[in-house]
Amino acid sequence: MFFDGFTLTRVEVPGGSIRLRHGGSGPPLLLVHGNPQSHCIWNVVGPAMAQRFTVICPDLRGYGESHKPPVTPDHAPYAKREMAKDMIAVMDHFGHRRFSVAGHDRGGRVAHRLALDHPDRVTQLATLDIIPTIEHFERTDMDFALSYYHWFWFAQPHPFPEVLINAAPDAWFHHHTSRSPRPGTLFHPEALADYLAAAGRPENISGMCEDYRAATGIDLVHDRESRAAGHKVRCPMLVLWGGKGRVAKWYDAPAIWREYCSETVIGGPVDCGHYLPEEAPEAVVEWFTRFFG
Repeated sequence: MFFDGFTLTRVEVPGGSIRLRHGGSGPPLLLVHGNPQSHCIWNVVGPAMAQRFTVICPDLRGYGESHKPPVTPDHAPYAKREMAKDMIAVMDHFGHRRFSVAGHDRGGRVAHRLALDHPDRVTQLATLDIIPTIEHFERTDMDFALSYYHWFWFAQPHPFPEVLINAAPDAWFHHHTSRSPRPGTLFHPEALADYLAAAGRPENISGMCEDYRAATGIDLVHDRESRAAGHKVRCPMLVLWGGKGRVAKWYDAPAIWREYCSETVIGGPVDCGHYLPEEAPEAVVEWFTRFFG
């Protein structure tokens, strides 16, 4: 079953609406997806965690079927600070004042900003296969630039990357997600259909590119301000990464995150590539159950 026991709905937030699924009962747990996907990445992890938690899985703005602010010169609508405000509005809608959050890929960056800007709301934070955005950019070398070339391509001025992606969205998606060690079997069929439908909508591609443009500009401004002010994550952190991926190859992720968190940081590698919730959901559930439980 795909999200067995979950309800698919929309929640109005300032500026638009957020598509999401929610289910389960118990302490609230917000699960945030990455690029170029949607909340559907949690189709195994979400229902498993719903046995103990109230689980909420939204589409980020610009992704899936959530609202997509138009392209702007400063890319401010796609700042992680603004994306985090959407998540706060979603949790307010369900009456959850304090909650735990886990984010994969871009969702981890939103979750990080959420914990920095709203420390009174977040009780625990998990990030999957990332280090802080500012650390990626400040440590950039040839290996990073070639392997994460899409960071710099998507951030090119509108509409250059959009034009190229929109010319062959399915081919682009399959190439972009080819980091899987199991090509063709990684994504649940319903999840894959959702991802490809989004890739075929030009407004989704613009939203994704604006997300990356914000990362090279306004997000770095916010990150530098937070670092200069000594602001850190003020709740326990779980840091997971794909043991076969590039984060494992290049970084000591827990050590880096300890510089950005004033509380306990635990974690370890998962035996998979980049897409932890879909490549190794059982391992993610095991880590989540121990940490959030």
